[in-house]
Amino acid sequence: MTITLSPKFQIVIPKVVREQLNLKAGAKFQVWANQGRIELVPDEPIENFEGRYKGLNLQFEREPDREV
Repeated sequence: MTITLSPKFQIVIPKVVREQLNLKAGAKFQVWANQGRIELVPDEPIENFEGRYKGLNLQFEREPDREV
């Protein structure tokens, strides 16, 4: 899918993507330049993440010089 940057430096998020992510007019985003790419991430209040990652395994092995 290709989009075009307008002379006012605006883009339109294609309808299929808006519907897939349930985006609404007025939604806010975090924007980053990352290795030659532009990343847009919906800006959500932290409360929206409650319960989203139930069952996520948070156990991992630390490097010896990082152990507490």
